[in-house]
Amino acid sequence: MKSSFHFGIKFLVGLVLLLTMFIVSVVFGAAETSIQDVWTAIFSNMKSDQINILREIRFPREVAAIIVGAALAVSGAIMQGITRNPLADPGLLGLTSGANAALAITIALLPVTNYLGITIACFIGAAFGALMVFSLGAVKKGGFSPFRIVLAGAAVSAFLFAIADGVGIYFKVSKDVSMWTAGGLIGTSWKQLAIISPFICIGILIALLLSRQLTILSLNEEVAVGLGQKTVQIKIILFIVVILLAGASVAIVGNMAFVGLMVPHIVRAVVGTDYRFIIPMSIVVGGILMLIADTLGRTINIPYETPVTAIIAIMGLPFFLIIVRKGGGIFR
Repeated sequence: MKSSFHFGIKFLVGLVLLLTMFIVSVVFGAAETSIQDVWTAIFSNMKSDQINILREIRFPREVAAIIVGAALAVSGAIMQGITRNPLADPGLLGLTSGANAALAITIALLPVTNYLGITIACFIGAAFGALMVFSLGAVKKGGFSPFRIVLAGAAVSAFLFAIADGVGIYFKVSKDVSMWTAGGLIGTSWKQLAIISPFICIGILIALLLSRQLTILSLNEEVAVGLGQKTVQIKIILFIVVILLAGASVAIVGNMAFVGLMVPHIVRAVVGTDYRFIIPMSIVVGGILMLIADTLGRTINIPYETPVTAIIAIMGLPFFLIIVRKGGGIFR
């Protein structure tokens, strides 16, 4: 009860920070707006250039940042839990590169495909990329090791990105593919969010419902079996959740590594190792991280935009190297 109370306080603080960062992100940008404009855009029917910018451009963009950040953070936490691999991340283990390759192929071969079709293609590609990585990681006797999986992920990701580039060049759709895979939120619309959000919400809801089982799996699989858990079924369901979350994220922002790596480690330092706390806090921290990255991308070189992927990579690569140096846990 005491730990739940402490978590409740931390979670409330996180929500306040998330709301604050959301307001900051919609106020700052190439076009000047104010907090009063934000208030007016939400609670009145007034129309002006600033209000339209907020309602049609910045609001959907920053809502997408929160949703994508939450999806990638939760998928990373799940992957780290079920594989007990501290370096697990959808962007490092082939999911986002597989989704990117599937997206490129779909744009090239089925150019009239609607957004829902592209999203489904991303799901299939994410599953294929992950399957390739885990197949390569299991080839050598001795099972999965964290670093072997990461090496397999790097190789498969390079291969799948090459396929995406090759398809784009051959079919002369490189510009269209780049618009999707550059890792940005520019152009995100309410219509896109209406298609993507249900997939992400369903995935996160299932993750929350299975968070207790994930906690036990992350500690010891033998104990989980001894407690009567159907570990194979639970892993399959959670793996499907990861595919949903990663595939939906790619359909919005393209390739985005390191979010799923960083956030779970940060969250564990705050709330501990219980996934009943890690999953909900990852939703909040993932949203905050993506809002910060998108705001920096829009403001550090006004009126031009810096790709969000670059901002996240600058944050994530040192984080990754520290985790490797520490042998798997930055906050041990």
